[in-house]
Amino acid sequence: MNLLGVLYAVIPQGSEELMILFCRVVAPYERPALSKGFLSPEAPTRLPAFHTCVGANEEKLTPEWLRKLGDGLSWCRDSSSSFIGIELLLGTHVSSADLRQKVLYTDSGETISYKILIIATGAQALKLQEIGVKGPDAENICYLRNLDDAAKLVNSMKACSGGDAVVIGGGYIGMECAAALIINHVKVTMIFPSKHCMDRLFTPEIADLYEKYYESKGVKFIKQNAVTSYENNSRGKVRTVILRDGKRVSTDMVVVGAGARANTSLFAGQLDLEEKGGIKVNGRMQTSNRSVYAVGDVAAFPVKLFGGDIRRFEHVDCARKTAKHAVAAIMDPWRTGKIDYLPFFYSKVFTLSWQFYGDNRGEVVRYGDFSGMRFGAYWVDNGRLVGAFLEGGNRHEFEAIARAIRMKLAVKDLTELEQSGIEFAVQACRHASASAYGAGKMTYAIIAGAFLAVIVAALAHWYAVHPRMSC
Repeated sequence: MNLLGVLYAVIPQGSEELMILFCRVVAPYERPALSKGFLSPEAPTRLPAFHTCVGANEEKLTPEWLRKLGDGLSWCRDSSSSFIGIELLLGTHVSSADLRQKVLYTDSGETISYKILIIATGAQALKLQEIGVKGPDAENICYLRNLDDAAKLVNSMKACSGGDAVVIGGGYIGMECAAALIINHVKVTMIFPSKHCMDRLFTPEIADLYEKYYESKGVKFIKQNAVTSYENNSRGKVRTVILRDGKRVSTDMVVVGAGARANTSLFAGQLDLEEKGGIKVNGRMQTSNRSVYAVGDVAAFPVKLFGGDIRRFEHVDCARKTAKHAVAAIMDPWRTGKIDYLPFFYSKVFTLSWQFYGDNRGEVVRYGDFSGMRFGAYWVDNGRLVGAFLEGGNRHEFEAIARAIRMKLAVKDLTELEQSGIEFAVQACRHASASAYGAGKMTYAIIAGAFLAVIVAALAHWYAVHPRMSC
């Protein structure tokens, strides 16, 4: 579940009911669509097409679906159970929480007691003022974190067709929004303080390839600089942004993709928080309060692949898998071990499509057709594959690099790895599958042989006890 906005799943005291509290007025939905199909000028994606959990090829969790599920489960009620199904409370804002007393308080004055609480409050986009940019409010400043933000961005792009836009930030949101603006016939200038785009993930060489591709589409880059203030016109719209070096850039709209902050303020002083943001949880997504779990963007959990390092990931894949793990830990704690999550990120812009698995630490080995935008990279640490990136791959190749990272493949020669490229992962996975198949056949043969031996022994015993009668 990549749950947008402030959401809680509650099992109330004295019942087997599941109550979902969501601050939005529509059912939970998956945010990736907002920076992709929703912004498309042709056949744009709209709800209910991306309600949770459509991205995982599962059923859409609409209010109707939840009601039907509750009705379908009503058969299990008996005299000892007060089960009444699933209740989705939309437009519900939790203003404070007393985790010791297991109580939530809403803006409307309602008090909700719970037995178990799952926090899926996500994160919120950083505003310009939070990153030190001075200026009055302006109606043509856009963010992208929720459905309302996306609708505003669509309207702004339509109003600015043929005009100019400034994108503040060179990360995931900035890159995807810049692509959407270009497709919507808006000229783009990207401004960010780092030396290259996507600096938390891309190497300088990989970033350079994407920047050149974006430049071929008309995007301008102003790097190692930052917007410090802006000026509005008489209609309350930004007309000029002013940079750290004094440069002025005219614009018709501004899109801010400067990062996000985990929504943890309600729990400060009540739960252990991670230094860089997020709620600390254990391998079962359980917080420092045994009755409270946290999942998705807000959860900072130990990653086995990284030796148990505590990490927080803002991505739909993590949100889905941590949510499922938390529920498994609640429903069947004795059989649920610690989460073994493989970090995963992806993006689709223009005709490009990349996926990344693992961690980007260690030595980098690049390979492929860089001019044709079909290339990849491996990260090797202590002789083991720890990260893999692939642009322009097919489904089997993406699956291969994911499995290769999960297997922590040994790497003996970096030059050989570079020459092998994607085939290194593909062949290693084929070999692993063949070995598993061979082991399975051997196990079957052993079992079949043992079964046959038992049959023969049984027959021998029968004939010993019942010798054949002579004619």
